[in-house]
Parts: sequence; C-alpha cells; structure tokens
Amino acid sequence: MRKWRERTVSGLAGEIVEIGFGSGLNIPVYTAEITSVHAIDPAVVGRKLAQKRLDASPVKVLFEGLDGEALPLDDGTVDGALCTFTLCTVPHPERAITEIHRVLRPGGRFHFLEHGLAPDPSVAKWQHRLDPIQRRLFDGCHLSRDSSALVAAGGFDVVEIEQQYAKGPKPFSYFTRAAAVRR
Repeated sequence: MRKWRERTVSGLAGEIVEIGFGSGLNIPVYTAEITSVHAIDPAVVGRKLAQKRLDASPVKVLFEGLDGEALPLDDGTVDGALCTFTLCTVPHPERAITEIHRVLRPGGRFHFLEHGLAPDPSVAKWQHRLDPIQRRLFDGCHLSRDSSALVAAGGFDVVEIEQQYAKGPKPFSYFTRAAAVRR
C-alpha cells in the first residue's frame, strides 16, 4: 500500500488536515512540501501506535480532534486535506466532506485513497450483500460507498482519479485514489 499512499500524498503542500490519522501510516510518505498536519481520529490508541513514526517525522503533527464530521479548525485555514481508508467508515461521509470543504482555502486540494463501490454490477451486488456483515465486523466500514461521487457532490472538482482492483477478493479490493480541488 505504500506506493498507493505515496501517490495519494503527492502534490499536497503547506498546512494540511488528515482525517482518519489512525496509527500514522501516512507519516513516512509525507513530502517535504507539507509543513504541518492537523491529525483527526477518534481512536486515541492510534497515537500510541504512531509514536515511532511521529518521532522520526520532520513534519509537525498536531492532534486536533476526534471527529472528522466536526473539525475544530476555522474556515479556510488549511492548504490541503488527506484521508486514506476513512470515508468508508465515517458514519456520515457527507458531513466529513462538508467539513473538509469548509476548512480548506479556496482552491485547496483534497487527496484521498479509499476502497469502495466497484463498477462491475456482479461485484457491486456482492458488496451490497456483504455490507451489513462488513459494518458489524469492521467498525462501521462500508464496501459500497462511491468516494469520488461523494467528494464531487461535496463541492469539489475531482481533477485526478485512478481506480482499479488490487490483489484480493473483488468485493473488498476495488480502490480509488484521487485528488480534488475545492470549488
């Protein structure tokens, strides 16, 4: 996943907010252009798991909040936003996307990497069937969310998108990596 994460982070610069910071798996791929990160994640234990990565990071990481649906940042204050494997789990992804839109400066970039709804009808059918089990077993994670459509509906222009199946069972392995710009 490192190469996917590298491509997702590429192009972000300045002060960013990362929704779903978790255990800091993106820290090793932060670029030199990123000056600081506002980390948002409800799992406080992730901070402990991230400690070695945080200690090795030249990028300043500030733990700012627990809820991606209510960011504790002022309007138009960050240059970019990042989330990886987060929109699938956020209870109300539309709210999180609205919040990202709110805190980004005009023209700010939102980069994301998510698994989600496959274009093949037979795979999508299985994703919808498996969603209730997936949500119960994996902390609310949905297989059938269309992250790029959600982001576009949230006031962003998707300017770069890469979608494909990764290794593994198709209902679980359709990935979208994209960059969007705040309108």
